[in-house]
Amino acid sequence: QVQLVESGGGLVQAGGSLRLSCAASGRAFSRYGMGWFRQAPGEVRAFVAGISSSGSSTYYADSVKGRFTISRDNAKNTVYLQMDSLKPEDTAVYYCAARSRPLVGTTTNEYDYWGQGTQVTVSS
Repeated sequence: QVQLVESGGGLVQAGGSLRLSCAASGRAFSRYGMGWFRQAPGEVRAFVAGISSSGSSTYYADSVKGRFTISRDNAKNTVYLQMDSLKPEDTAVYYCAARSRPLVGTTTNEYDYWGQGTQVTVSS
């Protein structure tokens, strides 16, 4: 069992930056692929970024490529999402997710554990 707790969300102006953190419980964190997803009101939950268990592979949605960076610190059981050049369309609840496989996953059904989410609001 893995528990995930996100933090770092908030209100920011367009062009600004935020860094989300996701702290995971459990000893197996270094074996899990991790991902960030987001869900805006009335929309389905969508993939944002993913990272392999070792951190050697990352993958991004086209909409955030070049602006967002995913990273992880296995010693701290934490995954991060650095978000730069934020746009109003990035406004959503952001969710951290873990999968019981080492590789990156890009769909919600590939992930086994989910955090409660953190709100990110970007004003124009």
